[in-house]
Amino acid sequence: MNNTDNNSTKLLALNKPKGYVVTRSDERGRKTVYDLLPTWVFENQWMPIGRLDLESKGLLLFTQDGKVGNALTKPGNCNKIYEIWVRGHVTDEHILAAKKGVDSKYGLLKALQVEKIGSGGAKTKLKVQIDEGKNRHIRRLFGSLKDPKFGTPLKVLNLTRVSIGNFNLDLESGKWRYLTLEEEKDLLDKLSY
Repeated sequence: MNNTDNNSTKLLALNKPKGYVVTRSDERGRKTVYDLLPTWVFENQWMPIGRLDLESKGLLLFTQDGKVGNALTKPGNCNKIYEIWVRGHVTDEHILAAKKGVDSKYGLLKALQVEKIGSGGAKTKLKVQIDEGKNRHIRRLFGSLKDPKFGTPLKVLNLTRVSIGNFNLDLESGKWRYLTLEEEKDLLDKLSY
């Protein structure tokens, strides 16, 4: 994909599928996100902004600009929205607890917003908004809550990041593109560097 005058020179987006590690190389030989991108992305030191674990999918941004990367990952600076499927019956009490925060050995884990958007059997679909991203933040947050019916921890079965700031995922799985200059400006103008 060629960069045109209307495309950002600072940011590109990838819709990461499950099964790819967000790293430059993997000592265990697993597929990395760079396997989905042109070789120049790796060679020119484009770095992922934040992480998505092996089983997670969705929006991942890349940059060569350390200031941009830091601004987008600085806690409280940029909201991220995820759609998740949770095994277990998610109650209003769970939603309140997730918004209040749960103490863990990783620090306080909390969500800014949690909205129920679907259900099926013993599974609940949620839209979750956070403004920081500790390692496996959402999985650990919901895993610390118990299903009221069975007493077992809730488990995030499927996690997809659908937006970073005001940039929404609009790519097929495994595809990438540059942000436009307008999208870059909209995203970065609201951040403090």
